[in-house]
Amino acid sequence: MTRLSGRLRALGAVALGIAVVGAGGALTTPASAATPVYTEDFSDGLGTFTASGTVRTGTYGARLSGSLASGPSLTSAPVDLTGYSEVTVSYTRAASGLDLGETFTASYSVDGGSFTTLESARTATGATSFRLPASADGRDLRLRFSLDANSALETLTVDDVLVEATDGEGPPDPPAGSLPPVDDVTAPGPYAVSIDTTAGPDDEGWLVYPTNAGQNGVDHPVLVWGPGAGSDPAAYEDMLRQWASHGFVVYSEVSSSSGDYMVDALDWLEDQNAGPSSPLYQDLDLSEVAFGGHSRGSIGTFDVADEPRLETTIHVAGGSFDGNGPDSLRNPTLYVGGDEDFATANMERDYTNTDVPVWFNILDDTDHLLATRNGQHIITAWLRWHLADEEFRRTEDFLGSGCTFCGLGDVTYKNW
Repeated sequence: MTRLSGRLRALGAVALGIAVVGAGGALTTPASAATPVYTEDFSDGLGTFTASGTVRTGTYGARLSGSLASGPSLTSAPVDLTGYSEVTVSYTRAASGLDLGETFTASYSVDGGSFTTLESARTATGATSFRLPASADGRDLRLRFSLDANSALETLTVDDVLVEATDGEGPPDPPAGSLPPVDDVTAPGPYAVSIDTTAGPDDEGWLVYPTNAGQNGVDHPVLVWGPGAGSDPAAYEDMLRQWASHGFVVYSEVSSSSGDYMVDALDWLEDQNAGPSSPLYQDLDLSEVAFGGHSRGSIGTFDVADEPRLETTIHVAGGSFDGNGPDSLRNPTLYVGGDEDFATANMERDYTNTDVPVWFNILDDTDHLLATRNGQHIITAWLRWHLADEEFRRTEDFLGSGCTFCGLGDVTYKNW
């Protein structure tokens, strides 16, 4: 059990009264390099991989072609990871011509066990990388790429497969990402936090941010947060502080069912990033932005989820009234509800209607008001994954077997 998962189990779903005070400064990054353990570019054939169905190799890599008879697959021989930890799997992939309902899947297996999905999608191009959970350390690893498609013109091309790991002869690499790494998302992050309660386009919002923003050259991702109806940012102060202590710049104001105020807030933050008199001058990463909210704040987020500057959206205890909220989604999204929340039925309908990658947790022993507080650490990890590029959280915290947050409630996900 990791220290994080152990702490979550001790806390249960509820994390009330956590004092959030950041320690000033960024964490020191250990100096260590990952060691290549296995590589394959298929230029001389399948290498240690075996294939079923139609698979061709060449300078382009390995190309799997669809078939009405059976889907092709490509499976590696075991890769011996004895003495290695912090395993990362990288590869390039290009899917071509797949129709709705057709997918390719990349997965891994440890010690001959069942395969765990790394990604499953209809369209994807380019390089990707995944940090495997600690359960893969020191074990035998197999990789598999498969295609579920009906036509020989529908293909998946895989190339430049690479397995890297730490060999144990020096301090381990920290998880790769744009923010200082942390061991425990349930604890405060490494930043002290400042709050301006008269911020925003109309001086009516809260700006919660790392006091030493920009230290060590860090550019800080952005979260715009919408409170629930009848509440204001003060009702979420401990959570806003928690997220800012992890390096995120958070803006919040009284919400509305229209999300226009969120877009206006993002415009204002862009001005702050460009203004020499701002405490955030040139310290924001405006390519890494999330909108999210609780209850009515979630509904407002649906309203503007097609904002092109977004990387992800977060919806807590806030299903849309007509089930059409997901129509605006363009990016991976997080749903958090509660088993005692009246809004969960609407969220379940929204989940059914969601076409983008989505992860949904209905938290145990959680009502409408407690949903954000009980889900705040899920949100922290989600932001660190999607806005701070900590790709290892994909399998370790969310999509892998035994994932960190899968024991807090009823978890379901799709379209990955």
